[in-house]
Amino acid sequence: MPIKITMPQLSPTMTDGTLARWLVKEGDAVLSGDILAEIETDKATMEVESIDEGTVGKILIAEGTDNVPVNEVIAVLLEEGEDSAALDGLSTAAPAPAAEAPEPAEAVAEATPAEPAAAPSAVPAVAEPDDDSRVKASPLARSMARQAGLSLSALSGSGPHGRIVKRDVEAALEGGVAAAPVAASRPAAVPPAPPPAGAAYEEIKVSNMRRVIAERLQEAKQTIPHFYLTVDCELDRLLALRKDLNGRSDAYKISVNDFVIRALALGLKQVTEANAQWAGDVVRRFTSVDIAVAVAIDGGLVTPVVRSAETKGLATISEEMKDLAARAREGKLIPEEYQGGGFSLSNLGMYGIKQFDGVINPPQAGILAIGAGEQRAVVKDGALDIATVMSCTVSCDHRVIDGAIGANLLTAFKGYIEDPLTMLL
Repeated sequence: MPIKITMPQLSPTMTDGTLARWLVKEGDAVLSGDILAEIETDKATMEVESIDEGTVGKILIAEGTDNVPVNEVIAVLLEEGEDSAALDGLSTAAPAPAAEAPEPAEAVAEATPAEPAAAPSAVPAVAEPDDDSRVKASPLARSMARQAGLSLSALSGSGPHGRIVKRDVEAALEGGVAAAPVAASRPAAVPPAPPPAGAAYEEIKVSNMRRVIAERLQEAKQTIPHFYLTVDCELDRLLALRKDLNGRSDAYKISVNDFVIRALALGLKQVTEANAQWAGDVVRRFTSVDIAVAVAIDGGLVTPVVRSAETKGLATISEEMKDLAARAREGKLIPEEYQGGGFSLSNLGMYGIKQFDGVINPPQAGILAIGAGEQRAVVKDGALDIATVMSCTVSCDHRVIDGAIGANLLTAFKGYIEDPLTMLL
């Protein structure tokens, strides 16, 4: 029987992707492990391997096609002994969601209240597809909600750990959602302005990456109460230590940004209240410091994550960041390398930017923006002096980080930057 090759889900939040390039053509023999195609997601270009052996019978989605839904059939393999006649009448519809598996008895007992659950007191809002990507729900419940026009974010889950399951969607529908839908809280999209009369211009198609960046940062500014704190850090001692360390060995070359990552990691380890994120009814406080570092690439940016950065020395951070940044620019990162992270870092100092305010990357609670180190006039012991100074601004989610917590984080960070030997302990 012919084997269907479907669009893979390369990250938990991926709903569609661009079929960038086919590496096989119809009639090619394929072995298990052979690369079939390249898929472009919002963060990287990933290779799709064949799991089965066979012959490429038909390619159903042309290369360059955008917005191909996850699980849509993109090609068909013929097994040994089959020919093109085996494709006649073959259904290429995406597989239906699997029936919801029964939950373990222990989980059901824990999640089911003693009294029957009351019908929802408020009518759930009409769904907006992007609102539900991070809501915990079973595949069947997600599919039912999408078909009914329900927003999962408006439902309460009765499954394990608050997971929305089939019965929650059915309860919402029985509550009369179709009779009186509530308007979505997100403002209506503003139509694009027409171009100025007579102006020459070109239209550039929005890539998956740019679309996701736009959606997430718009969500951040609309839903996260930002506030900003700025501190100036003197760099002369750090620059002297960096020169000394780099002169001791050719095995590493430590950058100022490596020192900044290390200082931020140690600051978050010291001010644990800032190493957290908002999660509705709870605040998640992390026990390790995972820092997402912004890397500019063609068409946007990627934030590869330095995991457990508080446990790594400068040389290790330097080596890891060089590798992550190089593969980010080549589009070769795997999802585990750019997803997650508890706090972000963005450094525009190399562009000569003196100071800027970063936009928080949800669901994180903060981002540290680093400006250029430049010589400035400073007052020391009542006398005018010259020092190399770097302006650093932290953007905080006020639901998680209060002003004093943000100030304590910057104070700890400044201490490590201005006394860099403490980072080596």
